Amino acid sequence: MQDPQLLNEGLALMGLGMGFVFVFLTVLVIVTTLMSRVIGRFFPEPAAAAAPAPASRGPAVPDEDLTAAISAAIHRYRREHRR
Repeated sequence: MQDPQLLNEGLALMGLGMGFVFVFLTVLVIVTTLMSRVIGRFFPEPAAAAAPAPASRGPAVPDEDLTAAISAAIHRYRREHRR
């Protein structure tokens, strides 16, 4: 076989392979989209119930014990992890 003929066969085979992959992926996207629409139509997601509004308790007051525990933890961490 001559080099130009071999090159033409290689390019034809490459074009055929790339064309097959392109067609396959196009069909895959179309089928996936259609399947999603069919599932959405026949099995819709139930409407989410509205969450009840939390009772208003006024402004949040920080717990003094919690603040002391957090401050102590930060102080201990900084003391043990000095640079």
